[in-house]
Amino acid sequence: MKIAMIKKMQVWFFSLFIVMLLAGSSAFAQSKDRIEGFWMNHEQTAKIKIFKAANGKFYGNIVWLKEPNKNGHPKIDHNNPDASKRNQPLVNLQVLKGFSKTEENIYEDGTIYNPKNGKTYSSKITCKGNTIDIRGYIGISLIGRSTVWERAE
Repeated sequence: MKIAMIKKMQVWFFSLFIVMLLAGSSAFAQSKDRIEGFWMNHEQTAKIKIFKAANGKFYGNIVWLKEPNKNGHPKIDHNNPDASKRNQPLVNLQVLKGFSKTEENIYEDGTIYNPKNGKTYSSKITCKGNTIDIRGYIGISLIGRSTVWERAE
């Protein structure tokens, strides 16, 4: 009888261990930063995946375009100031680079690249729930332009 009780306790402790392990891994999986994930640009023509790199900074790549092709071929970064990069497809192109989280919902010290004109701007991102405000500027943030992206997930 004591052996049966010990086995029941072992099963109970093992079950408890599994539940705690699963709960811990679930909490770990949910520890992503709020900015991480998929975002639609303000025109709803591109989806950008923002992710945290191994260096702790945030980056964003175009992962979907409403119109990915032009004249039967993938759209390319034809406005890039670096001639060697002008044949890169826009899908998978990195448009956000090197953002650091400076406050709870603020990411700074990064850049945003605009493939429409081939220019790169200093940038600041403010996360507001299911939207992010992205401010691109040259020099100081007072002189610049803002756009709002919506979460696509």
